[in-house]
Amino acid sequence: MGAPLGIPHHHHAAAAPAGTVVGPSGLPLPRFVSLKPSRVNLRVGPGRQYAVSWLFQKSGLPVEIIQEYDNWRRIRDADGTEGWVYQSLLSGRRTAITAPWKKDDPKAMLELYGSPSETSGIVAHVEPGVIGALDECNGEWCRLEIKGIRGWMKQSELWGAYPGEKFD
Repeated sequence: MGAPLGIPHHHHAAAAPAGTVVGPSGLPLPRFVSLKPSRVNLRVGPGRQYAVSWLFQKSGLPVEIIQEYDNWRRIRDADGTEGWVYQSLLSGRRTAITAPWKKDDPKAMLELYGSPSETSGIVAHVEPGVIGALDECNGEWCRLEIKGIRGWMKQSELWGAYPGEKFD
């Protein structure tokens, strides 16, 4: 992953935008989705005539849709990389990355719990920057599957769900 030069890196979770609006598609902006194919061209504008600024090579990568134009979606990844992609390359399937802002800390480790409580047993220790499939979030915890292991992680340790966001 990584980002092209000149784009600032975000070292914090995505903040729940107070001013969530409804986009032309009828869906809220911003919102989280994931990349469908394993190769996705990011363009500088909403059309195939625009130059490709970046190539994503990770199916399932969570991204935030921040703008819509016709069938094009302006997206942003956990590193702050932004650009336009065709909507058919995006999936409504929710995924998340474990604390990408801790990726540079060699000792950082995150816990996956058996249930949404710190008193429940730890089922796995997970490094930062790992992608998992999100099953549900209750506003404080999210249930996800990482490398075949299911468990609960604190919502604040994930990039891919807004603080306090609930879905199942």
